[in-house]
Amino acid sequence: MSATADHAEERTNPAERLGFQPGQVVQELGYDEDAEQELREGIEAITGQSLVDEDHDDVADAVVLWFRDDDGDLTDALVDATTLIDPGAPVWLLTPKTGRDGYVEPSEIGEAAQTAGLAQTSTISAGKDWSGSRLVTPKGRR
Repeated sequence: MSATADHAEERTNPAERLGFQPGQVVQELGYDEDAEQELREGIEAITGQSLVDEDHDDVADAVVLWFRDDDGDLTDALVDATTLIDPGAPVWLLTPKTGRDGYVEPSEIGEAAQTAGLAQTSTISAGKDWSGSRLVTPKGRR
């Protein structure tokens, strides 16, 4: 695929920047009607599979966690999100952007991630109303 086609895909599929691959199993937690449908559909288009929910009982390749300020304890949510993924697999924490209902302070995200044993590697705009923070579990020390 040409570089121009790659850039066109990024503009038409917001999930392209999240780094998902065909065949991956992506578990979605915290879904509600305010979730960015275009992003969800984009993830499914890339992976070729439907998102699986919290009842999925096998290992997932990644987790998408929708979280709003009033959803409870972020650290607990992040710990729960890591229970069925391999070390090094990403947890995409999706939170409302600044000024939107449910906005979560970046300092709270950083503190909760660290407490949950995750490292934040990047932050992106994940749609009109959502920001995405890529969090990963540390890989085993060699």
